[in-house]
Amino acid sequence: MTDTRPAVVLIGFMGAGKSAVGRLLADRLGVAFTDSDAVIETEAGCTIADIFATDGEPAFRDLEHRTIARLLAETDGVLALGGGAAMHPGTQALLRRHPMVVHLRIDLGHALARTGDDARRPMLRRADLAEIHARRMPVFDAIATLVLDTADRSLTQVADVVLAAVASAPQV
Repeated sequence: MTDTRPAVVLIGFMGAGKSAVGRLLADRLGVAFTDSDAVIETEAGCTIADIFATDGEPAFRDLEHRTIARLLAETDGVLALGGGAAMHPGTQALLRRHPMVVHLRIDLGHALARTGDDARRPMLRRADLAEIHARRMPVFDAIATLVLDTADRSLTQVADVVLAAVASAPQV
């Protein structure tokens, strides 16, 4: 493991398994796990859905970017980003400089099956969700060091592939 912070950054659409895989990876690597959405909620003292409702999505995305910029500089271990975080141009620039960004890719049907009707996910109420998904996939692919389809893989299988990529990555 290098001193790169964090060791692995997970990006992808909601329901791709970023938080679940991130926890498993962190455990197997013996490092800390951080979820940017959980940090935002803790620091804001309210849910992301509340921030969306009160301040709107643009204000949330700005807060999200500032938080992620800080976490990329301060967090060791595995960092999972929210489903739309990598769409912010500033966050994209930061991620492009990171040596291990993994896009946990999922099609919209599997994502919706995994997330259900979760009130904590304001994006599920968007009428243009299919278009959002379609716009995000090529951006996430372009940023990622590794693109990994997760729909038909178990958490363990996904973690195994990511761990192999981490082990074979050039040390910086």
